[in-house]
Amino acid sequence: MQLYTRSAGTGIPVVLLHAFPLSSAMWLAQREGLAKVCRVITPDLRGFGGSRLGDDEPSIESMADDVAELLDAEGIDKAVVGGLSMGGYVAMAFCRRHPDRVLGVILADTKATTDPSPARANRERIAQAVLSGGSDVLVEEVLPALIGPTTKERRAMVFGRVKGLVQSAPPGAVAWAQRAMAARPDSFETLGALKVPLLVVVGEEDELSPVSDAEAMARAVPDGKLEIIPKAGHLSAVEQPEAFNAAVADFLRTELGAAR
Repeated sequence: MQLYTRSAGTGIPVVLLHAFPLSSAMWLAQREGLAKVCRVITPDLRGFGGSRLGDDEPSIESMADDVAELLDAEGIDKAVVGGLSMGGYVAMAFCRRHPDRVLGVILADTKATTDPSPARANRERIAQAVLSGGSDVLVEEVLPALIGPTTKERRAMVFGRVKGLVQSAPPGAVAWAQRAMAARPDSFETLGALKVPLLVVVGEEDELSPVSDAEAMARAVPDGKLEIIPKAGHLSAVEQPEAFNAAVADFLRTELGAAR
């Protein structure tokens, strides 16, 4: 599986994995803002953006293995691996399957728990609705929860950009990813086994993966660091990119010795 990838900058490699149902386009402000601090690598996860879906069964683990293959192709032995929402699930799976390749971990607006049964059923319902009727269900049901109230009230351009990304998500990838996320395991044991620094970031207005989930992940690691982004919802990196980038840059400098 060859992932389409956008990269910027030089230095310590930092892989950022996008949220559902977006693409690496969501990381534009991170590629621009963090390029002075690190080498930002933002792939489209399989089926999204410029990456093909392939024939594998839905699996977060397969997505994590795709990232390992990407590092191989880029000639990178170890990297900081981070993700937002679905990207966070993939980052935790990467830690589980390829722990020797991780320099540090960034988990944004995500959670380490499994889906309860109602959430799994809802993912399957949305998967079937998208396959039969297109992206309307995403715009009506998924999009509103991605963005915090402050962004809805004050940042119409950001909301419009996210809506465009949601509408362009391929139905096959949407269904595949929903089923992959529904089947994901609990990752607290994975976090407890980490031997590298962890940064947890969360928007204070995130209702999908609230601050309590972020606090639980940060507590799972002896030196886990938590950063709460004010006036941001679930897509904290898109809604408040300057604050998000500042948190990541500080983490890279203080915990991993990245140059200014």
